[in-house]
Amino acid sequence: MKGGNGLSEFPILNVENVTKRFGGVTALENISFSVQRGSIVSLIGPNGAGKTTLFNCITGLASPEEGSIYYGEQVLLNRLDPHDIIGKGIARTFQTIRLFKHMTAFENVLVGMHVRTRLNLLDSLLSTRRFKVTEKRLNTHGHRLLAFFGLSGRAHDLALNLSYGHQRKLEMARALASDPKLLLLDEPAAGMNPKEKKELLDLIRSIRDNGVTILLIEHDMKVVMPVSDNIVVFDYGKKIAEGKPVEIQNHPRVIEAYLGRRGHR
Repeated sequence: MKGGNGLSEFPILNVENVTKRFGGVTALENISFSVQRGSIVSLIGPNGAGKTTLFNCITGLASPEEGSIYYGEQVLLNRLDPHDIIGKGIARTFQTIRLFKHMTAFENVLVGMHVRTRLNLLDSLLSTRRFKVTEKRLNTHGHRLLAFFGLSGRAHDLALNLSYGHQRKLEMARALASDPKLLLLDEPAAGMNPKEKKELLDLIRSIRDNGVTILLIEHDMKVVMPVSDNIVVFDYGKKIAEGKPVEIQNHPRVIEAYLGRRGHR
């Protein structure tokens, strides 16, 4: 069902009263918000505010002590293994790039497709018809993804030989290779120059326009404000505000806790 803004009325992600502790430190405290299908939602806040911890809870790398995280039509993500969560249609990138540096760009993308591959050892050993059909499909899809990110000419380059900006794009391509419905991007613009950031904005919009909902962690307000449908603001593990970009820009508590500290960048 579509609402008046063209987005589905049923959220693709519901975070309900999530709390996560590490020893005596509360990294997340009673966090709640939802992500509508077809939207771009940004999480902002100072370093250490709990944004990446929340990503880890969503993707199975951490488990909340309290609260629930639901995906789609009430699929409870709590305590599911990361592999199962990827299989359900959620993919992510990391704040620190985690490519297979000694594999080519194309091989990295192929790794991302593994969760959608239904081959067994016998298929590979005997080079069955299913193997050949699957291999052709994966090769076509892999090259299409590299082209989407402007990396066609780097397909056979080792990941370690790519520029920083190209490595960021390759990590996004690998995440999309699993054919997600929800993509989590953890500071994708970090370390990029202004030209690369502009290209990133266009890519994020294009990914959304191709049917993938995006949850974004980002510090650069010049990236967050023009691309976001909704923004959730964290501070010391708590949600202090949520709203449209214009509402967040003028929110007194946000200005004091975040924008005022870092400046309007």
